[in-house]
Amino acid sequence: MAETMSEDLVGIGFELAITATIIVVLVMDLILRAHPRRRLFLGCVSALGLVVAALLIPSVPEAAPDAGSLFGGMLAHDGFALFFKGLFVVAALLGVGFGALSSEITKERFGEYLILILCLTLGLALLVSAQNLLMIFLAIELVSLPSYILTGFRRGDRRSSEAALKYVVYGAAASGLMLYGFSLVYGLTGTLALADIGPALFAAAADGGIAAQVGVTMAALLSIAGFGFKVAAVPFHMWCPDVYEGAPTPFVAFLSVAPKASGIAALLRFFFVGFGVQETFMAPGAFPWPAIIGLMAVATMTIGNLAALHQENVKRLLAYSSIAHAGYLLMGLAVGTPEAMRAVMLYLPIYLLMNMGAFLAVMAVRARTGSESVTAFKGLGATCPLIAVPLTVFLFSLVGIPPFAGFIAKFYLFLAVLQTGLPFFYVLAVIAVVNTAISLFYYARIARAMFLEQPAEGAVERSEQLDLASAGLLAVLAVPTLILGVYWAPLAGLVDRTATLLGAF
Repeated sequence: MAETMSEDLVGIGFELAITATIIVVLVMDLILRAHPRRRLFLGCVSALGLVVAALLIPSVPEAAPDAGSLFGGMLAHDGFALFFKGLFVVAALLGVGFGALSSEITKERFGEYLILILCLTLGLALLVSAQNLLMIFLAIELVSLPSYILTGFRRGDRRSSEAALKYVVYGAAASGLMLYGFSLVYGLTGTLALADIGPALFAAAADGGIAAQVGVTMAALLSIAGFGFKVAAVPFHMWCPDVYEGAPTPFVAFLSVAPKASGIAALLRFFFVGFGVQETFMAPGAFPWPAIIGLMAVATMTIGNLAALHQENVKRLLAYSSIAHAGYLLMGLAVGTPEAMRAVMLYLPIYLLMNMGAFLAVMAVRARTGSESVTAFKGLGATCPLIAVPLTVFLFSLVGIPPFAGFIAKFYLFLAVLQTGLPFFYVLAVIAVVNTAISLFYYARIARAMFLEQPAEGAVERSEQLDLASAGLLAVLAVPTLILGVYWAPLAGLVDRTATLLGAF
């Protein structure tokens, strides 16, 4: 027993390091309340804690089987979870850096911001490892509660308060639906462990007739609500534009990537481990999960792209863009093949680079002009190319234009869809390509404003120069976005190495 507990504690070294960092930052925030360099110390401690947590992520052997579970099956300990934990560390480090550079996060409240980001990261790590329905729900709530607080972080700002209220209402509704779905699963199977749910559900559906099959379907559809809320998939996307517009930009940059990645990862584990649908995903007579998730993907990418076309606020535009990208990711889940799952895993790190880079550029423009509208970007190519050039790289990468990394991400994803050889997925791929073409209009609109238009009459700049830290961080994100567009083999190799350790793959 003691040996097992010791192994379990070693297995959650990442989570323990994050927890310790939260405690240290909390104490330091109180001790250094009046210190002039408090912001610097807190940021450095948070970054150091995240680096230590990353070092505690165990290496993945080349030919290891599924690495097993921790705490009696509550948490998975496999390469799939480790891959996403590494992704969350990068996102959290960028979130810390963005917060340190942003005027929206005041010096007095910087410690609170860091603690909430670290709590979010802890919840994300638990969510991608969870293989028990109760653990999934608790992890989602640990992600959601700090998110609500961070959305309303700007006290006295009406938009921020309104966004936080909407986020809480939608989140509560989604959590309630998901919890009801989980209760149906438990009622049908008598277990909360994902590994045991699949066989029990199929047995219940076979023995119970139509009533049991309807129960299984309802359980799955209601359970999807919580995951759909996290990834902002239609019809659970209503909160997204208002939250992105009202919340502080550093948090929005983190929110646009990390919770979306964790939601996709949890959804993959839920279906492929919990429902055991890989072998029967497209079998004759099986429930048409590919069609349901595929239609959700079509609605998500189409509504996201069409709504983005006429947005004047760039943060709101990027919110709808984020919804559209959730549709592309759901398309990979609909396919359900190992190649599609690897394509989804390849897509997410690239999406992190280009999307967080775009939000950093928006944050820099806001610092210069006090505005986030498309008008504020006019003439930026001439007045501040250090923002304009990297932002153009991120925007064209989000479209999926070569030689940027976004092209590789979409190429592998669309290829996995076409490799199924089924007419439904051919149609799905065509719709995705059309949506990609639509997205070019609103991304290119920003690029046109920066390079082909003159600054708006009466526009006021708060500062003449972009600070070196922001410029350096933009370059740090833009360079790999370019490199991965021509040399992506190391990232693809890492994905292959970790994905094979998930039992369902």
